[in-house]
Amino acid sequence: MTTSKLFAMNGKVAIVTGALGLIGRHHCKALAEAGANVIVADLDTEACERFAKELPTQSLGVKLDVTCMESIEQAKNIVISEFNWVDALINNAAINDMFEDPKAASEQSKFESYPLQLWQKSVDVNLTGVFLCSQILGGVMAEQKSGSIVNVASTYGMVAPNQSLYKDENGNQSFYKPPAYSATKGAIITFTKYLAAYWGNKGVRVNTLSPGGVQNGQDEHFVASYSEKTPLGRMASPTDYKGAVVFLASEASKYMTGANLVVDGGWIAW
Repeated sequence: MTTSKLFAMNGKVAIVTGALGLIGRHHCKALAEAGANVIVADLDTEACERFAKELPTQSLGVKLDVTCMESIEQAKNIVISEFNWVDALINNAAINDMFEDPKAASEQSKFESYPLQLWQKSVDVNLTGVFLCSQILGGVMAEQKSGSIVNVASTYGMVAPNQSLYKDENGNQSFYKPPAYSATKGAIITFTKYLAAYWGNKGVRVNTLSPGGVQNGQDEHFVASYSEKTPLGRMASPTDYKGAVVFLASEASKYMTGANLVVDGGWIAW
């Protein structure tokens, strides 16, 4: 098989959770450009449907709440009714903590005072959501004895956040990267290994994609600080993960499972 055919996903069905997010949209575009029929799955049904129509393949927008078994089951039934099978699942849905009062963010984001409800919310979306989607949608792959699951983690699932990044230009700690993000992303990497071993004999491959920081309107001081600490000298563009997600979802990575593909500009290299 030629290299171009290994990466081709013509006629394949790929589900992307958190599809309307910053890199979720580019995951969808990348898979559709490779030929896949993409299931654009997120909380806003109409927005999902609109975005699906923009893709060049027979794609579909569906409402999906990754924390709700009933919602995932309904999405699965729609996909099976429309396409009969599932070839790839990109577990991309996740949340970052948002603090309502910026003035209180420094205190609330400290480990010593980090609210339990924020910890639980991150666990529900970032970790339990991956478990439920893998169990229900990945279960379809196990039954058909083929498929690829890509769990999106983070460099902060492997190394601790550098809290100095979140100081303002005057050296004041305006925010701490909270503990739940690292804990849930680290758990995803280990869960990937578990599921890869468990479903290996079912023909289902399970890998992790760990992105680095993506530039998305952050203030100039933060972007400069992050870039200085990155060997490639810049933050990621949202499009920098398109090749990686197609690689992991397609036959190009057919002898790869239980692995963690790190795409971070070299962030964890030093």
